[in-house]
Amino acid sequence: ALTGPAIGRPKSATFRTSDVVGLDTLVKVAQFVHSACPDDEARALFEIPEWLTHMIKNNWIGDKSGQGFFKKEKRDGKSVYPAINIKTMEYELPSKTRFFTIHQLKQTDDLKQKIRIAVNGNDKAGDFYRHFFYGLLQYASNRIPEIADDLYKVDEAMCAGFGWKLGPFASWDAIGVEDAINKMQLQGNSPAEWVLDMLAAGNKSFYVVENGRKKYYDLLTKSYQNIPGTDAFIILENFSNNIVWKNSGANLIDIGDGVLNLEFKTKMNTIGGEVLQAIPKAIEIAEKNFTGLVIGNQGENFSAGANLTMVLMLAIEQEFDELNIACSMFQKASMRIRYSSIPVVVAPHHLTLGGGCEFCLHADHVQAASETYVGLVEFGVGIIPAGGGTKEMILRASDSYQEGVIEFPELQKRFMNIATAKVSTSAIEAFDMKIFRTGIDDITMNEDRLLTDAKQKVLELVREGYTMPSPRTDIYVLGRAGLSAFLAGIVAMQYGNYASEHDRLMAEKLALVMCGGDLTSPTYVSEQYLLDLEREAFLSLVTTKKSMERMQSILNTGKPLRN
Repeated sequence: ALTGPAIGRPKSATFRTSDVVGLDTLVKVAQFVHSACPDDEARALFEIPEWLTHMIKNNWIGDKSGQGFFKKEKRDGKSVYPAINIKTMEYELPSKTRFFTIHQLKQTDDLKQKIRIAVNGNDKAGDFYRHFFYGLLQYASNRIPEIADDLYKVDEAMCAGFGWKLGPFASWDAIGVEDAINKMQLQGNSPAEWVLDMLAAGNKSFYVVENGRKKYYDLLTKSYQNIPGTDAFIILENFSNNIVWKNSGANLIDIGDGVLNLEFKTKMNTIGGEVLQAIPKAIEIAEKNFTGLVIGNQGENFSAGANLTMVLMLAIEQEFDELNIACSMFQKASMRIRYSSIPVVVAPHHLTLGGGCEFCLHADHVQAASETYVGLVEFGVGIIPAGGGTKEMILRASDSYQEGVIEFPELQKRFMNIATAKVSTSAIEAFDMKIFRTGIDDITMNEDRLLTDAKQKVLELVREGYTMPSPRTDIYVLGRAGLSAFLAGIVAMQYGNYASEHDRLMAEKLALVMCGGDLTSPTYVSEQYLLDLEREAFLSLVTTKKSMERMQSILNTGKPLRN
């Protein structure tokens, strides 16, 4: 827990990573460094302890032998991972230890703030972090220019090779270079002389941002230089002086050439009142003074969906009017993305769930990272997509109907994607799921270029003479003809014990919306008509006891409940 995501490192942290790599490999690398670097000040750290030698002799070398620092076992029908006790050399389930510093780290998503909290902790975790970071910073500074002339290369190597979010010098900047040195020296760690010279010359950090570009301190010229190859990247952190408007949940940033970027800043980029307020405001500002808008961020995920805690609280209190207003705000935000006088491009990456997916569905263009996991997952918490997502699936099914071809299968595919809360395993699969549109939406393979590509798409749409689309009133719905087919299948699923009674209720509500209501015959309807149906179905489900239990289960355990 100490050396994992809490400080921007992979979930495998230190010892699990060693198991994956193999302890035999770890030992060989350590032995090589020990023998090849006789003058290294940290050479003693690479000496192999007796307990590790014992593990190697017993072939406890990690995943490839079935056990290393951890060992997978089945106990009471559950998988458990006891860890090696290096005193007894026996595997024991680790006891849960709570540190206030770790609790504090969980209260923020800002990695730089996390690192500052870590090294200032007043418990054993804080002591560990100070020893850990100050030793790392000293060692990294002493390796310049021995292993690299430029400090940014060390940071890039650690991030690319070990999955760190911040390299040692970027972490040092996060702590504060001068402040860290004062505390390092109290602990007995001294930085390299060039760092002290840098501070003496008035340069207070290893990196600076100028005109939206990140520069590094160059030892040779004793000045800040551009990092080669980054001119094509938009890094939102570098545009912190270009914030046009903000609230507690979002920043609206001028990223140049008349294009704005709306960045979510909530925990896991969930969508609550602040974000729903920010979207129409961002579009309003863009329409007046700019040429286009990108909705994108550089957090761990694009968005985990709606703020479920807020929804559950309103449902428990049976606040029907508040829930209706919140749902209406969500739908209006989505429709504002669709109907604006400037092009709006959404740039999703990683988790793009629920409301995050609905924003994508309404964009003029989606520029998705290849590693995008997108889907309408509301069914898993006992409700249906009600931010325009269900409406959009009906609209797209309608657009795909061909004369002389039975319509129901196209609608059924989209129904199943929602009813199974399916999430794509990549941006490519999202095209197969009809969430992204072939010939309209695109994929960016290099995630560092995602916002740059999204911005270029906005400019391309402007050059092509972008005009706002007209509201749709020609959406073909199947009425009872489709509804009867859905209901027959839903009843069969329940009788076959594939669906619970509440699953059936939810599926029937979804089917009613997707068929345009209980209409006697197929007909054409408007988007607003479908939005009203969608909102009505959502409100009828969200305050039911079993839907609230499903929401509670996700919030408490992270696992869906079948009740």
